[in-house]
Amino acid sequence: MNATPPEPARQCPLCPRLVAYREQNARSEPTWFNGAAPSFGDPEARLLIVGLAPGRTGANRTGRPFTGDYAGDLLYGTLKKIGLAHGEYRADPSDGLALRGAMITNAVRCAPPENKPTPEEITACRPFLESRIAALPRLRVILALGSIAHESVLRAHGYKPSTSKFGHGVEAVLPNNRSLVSSYHCSRYNTQTRRLTPEMFEAVMLRAKTLSGL
Repeated sequence: MNATPPEPARQCPLCPRLVAYREQNARSEPTWFNGAAPSFGDPEARLLIVGLAPGRTGANRTGRPFTGDYAGDLLYGTLKKIGLAHGEYRADPSDGLALRGAMITNAVRCAPPENKPTPEEITACRPFLESRIAALPRLRVILALGSIAHESVLRAHGYKPSTSKFGHGVEAVLPNNRSLVSSYHCSRYNTQTRRLTPEMFEAVMLRAKTLSGL
């Protein structure tokens, strides 16, 4: 049984580089959250959405995944459109937004410099992802946003990345009759370059919703 809790301490000490970056941000922006961003959503979630890591001015600032940056505008807007979120998203954790049947987390819980965690940091944070998955009794589908989230979900289940090569719309079977659905990350870069369009993102989100039975 995994003894790691589903959520790390806000001032998690595991990764020295991320701790130093967190402390640097805290000195320059002391009113920000500046910690390991906790998961957000429904504890009875059938769908778990896994992102990469908090953005410096996103979840690192606000303390809620995908809150305060462009990726959150697209993610939460799509969740509302397909009926998995209600309330008004104002990029503020106190906006009252709530998720229905879904939860959002990250493969790495602390903001990395340049949004690029190292392989060692991804590995160090994986036990929290494993515990987060294990703590959702009704979980049916995991939606991975980006290749790092895709690979981390596979490794969290004891699979090698070669088990299922990452790609937009790729699906894989996980233990306990669960499914993995993967998508390009809803980052500003991916949407500006049209690698990911809002229509593509909505389609993959709807597929994940359907598979989860929501």
